[in-house]
Amino acid sequence: MPSVNLKKILTKGEVLALLRGLVSTLTNPVVIQDQEEKIIVADLGMVATGIDQYQTLSENLSEKLPENWTKKSILLDDGTLLGWVIGTEKIEQVANFLSYLANREFERKMLTAEALDKYREISLLYTIAGKLSNCLDVKAIATLVIEEASRLIVSTSASVMLYDEQSDRLEIVAARGTADHMTNLQVSANAGIAGHVFAMGKPELVNDATQDARYIINENNCYALICVPILTKDRTLGVVNISNSQLVNYTSQDLKLFIAIVTQASGAIENALLHENKLREERIKNNLERYLSPQVAQAVISATGKVSLTTSKRKIAMLFSDIRNFTTKCEELEPEQLVAYLNEYFTQMVEVIFNHQGTVNKFVGDMIVAMFGAPSEIVDREYCAIAAAINMQKCIKNLPIDWIRDNFITGIGISSGEVIVGNIGSPQHMDYTAIGDEMNIAARLQGLAKGGQILVTRSVYEAAQSRFQFREFGTLPVKGKKNLVEVFEVIYADK
Repeated sequence: MPSVNLKKILTKGEVLALLRGLVSTLTNPVVIQDQEEKIIVADLGMVATGIDQYQTLSENLSEKLPENWTKKSILLDDGTLLGWVIGTEKIEQVANFLSYLANREFERKMLTAEALDKYREISLLYTIAGKLSNCLDVKAIATLVIEEASRLIVSTSASVMLYDEQSDRLEIVAARGTADHMTNLQVSANAGIAGHVFAMGKPELVNDATQDARYIINENNCYALICVPILTKDRTLGVVNISNSQLVNYTSQDLKLFIAIVTQASGAIENALLHENKLREERIKNNLERYLSPQVAQAVISATGKVSLTTSKRKIAMLFSDIRNFTTKCEELEPEQLVAYLNEYFTQMVEVIFNHQGTVNKFVGDMIVAMFGAPSEIVDREYCAIAAAINMQKCIKNLPIDWIRDNFITGIGISSGEVIVGNIGSPQHMDYTAIGDEMNIAARLQGLAKGGQILVTRSVYEAAQSRFQFREFGTLPVKGKKNLVEVFEVIYADK
């Protein structure tokens, strides 16, 4: 609130000259005092030769007025006392004139102060916008918001709380002042003043918050607070709080300014959250794509299509591929060179499996285990498994490294049927894998297959016989099964 100084008004321009003209015919002087009863003008209305005889009188006016003398207040329109006019004549006209000038000066200062406040607000918002433009860190944005707000709004505490869907709670992501030690605080999304503001999506100014029925008592006690929701086009992301533990009263102007700051930051917070989610999805996708085809990995992330990672019985096709005499080959190379060749081999094989909608279940030494039909369902899973196996064999023949072409000779076994698929393991380590007789049979077929051979069970043969050539290979006894397993070899051109 701007202040008005009566003495400065009297020293401006021709004010005293105008007053002297107004009271030039008086026989007694007019004295002007400020609000502390200090005399500012003692000789108004007297000719120069008459000043001395009233000097002593004017100095004692604060103690007792002479007979017939009166006193008139100089007031602003809001009742603020600026001083007095003392004398016997025309004191009301002088007081009214000075009150008029004082009110004019007050209005001018108010306009100047409002213009300065508006400039500061615009400058602050411009500064915030500049700082937020390239920031994609949620905590950094939240910290910036409460720091900038605290520059203009007197406070002892401020915080930014974001909504967590999984816990259905508001969590503090940034804080300052007395709330700084509460960064791990969580409150229910519908509890307290903050929860109400979040639920309703409307800002609130509460003076004497302890008398509000919604107030939650905690270590961050406050008297006055402002809480504003972080709003986007279609949802509320959280709330921003600013408070004071002292006996202060926030104004509608404080609320308006705080809303402007939070609104400026809402878009930046939304962008930062989207960026974080995108990075998280990319990390998940990169990890998934080490085992799943890019299409299946994306389906898992977006939860679209017939994709499930829950444990259940499913019909799938299983492929086991292993390099013949690999242990002997290992002795021919230095470990570093052998690992480099294996990595090149696995890279090419995985790409072939992914291209046929397969999922890499695991690597066991030099063996590859792949599934067709989990976690994404595939109607022609047997066809995809055989097509992948044929292309894996052909791919090896076309690798640019001679040693791999000459020594990585693989046998492949494929089975299909109902198995249990899901996350299997301990709380410390789990694998998405399959268990069941058909997995064991596929592993047995892979062990029987010679280099370049692809052996399949009758279920695979019957599902794909119209699309590939086969010949009967024989039967296979399997532990736990009464009947022998019929085995077929896939006939294909290896070039």
